[in-house]
Amino acid sequence: MNRINDIQDEIIEEFSTFEDWMDRYALLIELGNSLEKLDEKYKVENNLIEGCQSRVWLHAEYNDGKIIFRAESDAVIVKGIIALLIRVLSDRTPDEILNSDLYFVDKIGLKEHLSPTRSNGLVSMIKQIRFYAMAFKAKNG
Repeated sequence: MNRINDIQDEIIEEFSTFEDWMDRYALLIELGNSLEKLDEKYKVENNLIEGCQSRVWLHAEYNDGKIIFRAESDAVIVKGIIALLIRVLSDRTPDEILNSDLYFVDKIGLKEHLSPTRSNGLVSMIKQIRFYAMAFKAKNG
């Protein structure tokens, strides 16, 4: 459980070096651009996250008791947000994901600096990740 919070603290640290939100957006875009490309075969209707204004595909695989997430978006800021979520929650057990408190979202001021539609999208992404965790837990638990 520790590791999720360690990574969240790292993210908070990275964002705290920038006072200006334009710089934070730039960091988000950079993170999004560093996201591994999602294989075209996963860019299917089934993997699209509902409730996001832009298109976000989230693919999950269960491997050795852990869930590996891959994602992509056609919007740069959103890509950065999903990159952060993957960094924190990918390669975790379903229980780790379900028990995690994603405090970094508030700590870096993400919610208050996103438009309402992006903010809803963020909530939808987190919901979808938790949904995968519940599904894999039920199937393999």
